[in-house]
Amino acid sequence: MAIKVLHAGLATTVQDLGRPGYFHLGIPVGGAMDRLALKAANLLVGNDAGAAGLEAVFIGPKLEFTTDAMVAVTGAEMPIKVDGVEQPGWTAFKVKAGQVLSFDYLKTGARIYIAISGGIDVPVALGSRSTYPIGALGGFKGRPIAIGDELPVGSAGKAEEGKSIPEALRRRPGAPAELRVVPGLYWHRITEEAGRNFFDDEWKVAPEADRMGYRFRGGRPLDFEPRTQPFGAGSDPSNIVDSCYPYGSIQVPGGTEPIILHRDAVSGGGYFMIGTVISADMDLIGQMQPHTKTRFVKVDMETALAARRDRANLVNRISALF
Repeated sequence: MAIKVLHAGLATTVQDLGRPGYFHLGIPVGGAMDRLALKAANLLVGNDAGAAGLEAVFIGPKLEFTTDAMVAVTGAEMPIKVDGVEQPGWTAFKVKAGQVLSFDYLKTGARIYIAISGGIDVPVALGSRSTYPIGALGGFKGRPIAIGDELPVGSAGKAEEGKSIPEALRRRPGAPAELRVVPGLYWHRITEEAGRNFFDDEWKVAPEADRMGYRFRGGRPLDFEPRTQPFGAGSDPSNIVDSCYPYGSIQVPGGTEPIILHRDAVSGGGYFMIGTVISADMDLIGQMQPHTKTRFVKVDMETALAARRDRANLVNRISALF
C-alpha cells in the first residue's frame, strides 16, 4: 500500500518517537514534537505507540489513499476531511481506496499528527524512522514530503472505527501557556533581580519557532554578574566555554531572547543556559503558535520528577483504553 501526496502541507515530515543514544555524536533525539499526540494517534489505528506517522505544521497535507485504511489525526485543531466530508479529531475513522484526506485552516495549536494503520514504512535509520532534515537522515528520503511522493505503509493491525480519546486526556497549552523550568548550572551568571524578572515577566513566542528551538520575546533583558572572561569563551557575558546542551535547555544569547532547544537542536555550544524546561512540558511547546503568551514557572527537581510521573500516568490511562 502507498499513499500519494497531492499537496505536501507545510514542513510535513515522517516522525516516530526519535532516535535516542546518538546525542554524544551530535545527532539529536528528534521525533515528534508532541509525543503524546503521536502516541494517541497510533493507538487509535491499532499501531504500536511508537510507529511512524506524519507531523504537519500549520497547514495539513492532501493525501490520496490507494487501499482502505484506518486513520486518526491528533494534536492541533485543524478540520479533517475525507472527500470533503468533515471527520472528528482524536478519533479513528476509515478512508477507502481512492478517497482523499485533506485539511481546512488551523484553528488552535500548531502541529497535527496523522497516524495510518500499519504506520509509514520508510527505512529505519539509526533505530528510527524520524526525519532529521538538517542531516538528511531518516524519514522519506531524509526530507519533508513533497507533491508526487508515494509513502509506503506497513501491515495494519486491528482498530475500532469511532474509537476516541476523551477530551480530559488531551493536553494543550494554557492561556497564557505555562512552562515549568528547573534553574540550570549557570544560574549564578545572572543577578538575583534578573532571575526574578525572568520568571515574573510575560513572554511571547517569536516567529523563529521550529523543530530546532523556540525563541521568546517581550521580557526584560538579563543582567549578568561581573566576571573575568574565561579562556575558550566569547567576550559577551552570555558566552561560556563550550558545553553540552540538554534537551529542553534554555539559552539566552546576549541576555535578551530565550531560546528553548527542542527535538532537532544541536547538542552543545557556547551560550549559557538559564535552566531547562521539564520533560513533562516539552510536548506543550510543539503546540504553541508564534505570539503565544507564555510564562516560565520556577520549580525544583522534586516537582519536575512528580510531573514526569503524572505525565506517565496520563499515557498509561490512554493506553488502557485499547
